[in-house]
Amino acid sequence: MKKVIIYTTTTGNTEIMAKAIADGARESGAEVVCSSADSVDPSLVDSADILYLGSPAMGDEVLDDPMEDFYVGIEGRLSGKKVAIFGSYDWGDGQWLRDWADRIRSAGGTVVNGEGTMCNLAPDDAGVAECKALGAQ
Repeated sequence: MKKVIIYTTTTGNTEIMAKAIADGARESGAEVVCSSADSVDPSLVDSADILYLGSPAMGDEVLDDPMEDFYVGIEGRLSGKKVAIFGSYDWGDGQWLRDWADRIRSAGGTVVNGEGTMCNLAPDDAGVAECKALGAQ
């Protein structure tokens, strides 16, 4: 199984989550690719059995600009794909992940982790464990 993890980060918190997801995925025996959205070939999405997308909440709970740009470029490739979303935030209640989940479903993808996995600021031990479990599923 190939698990592809693509994320953006501004303070490093979402990157910590991405690395924990990658650790859990590797421990499950999966082939893992983990990369930032600004340095990955969008065609990698096509080979993923499960695609993990991560972005911090920005501004009025929206995706980070580099992830928004990446996502718009791959949105047409999501039909039939299993997708998990994750990210960190400092304020708000997770609306950016709920909105993103709706966009993925509208594009024909299946969000495998409900409304997403989120951590307030830097993930604590429980947040890291939750991310590892997400990668292992």
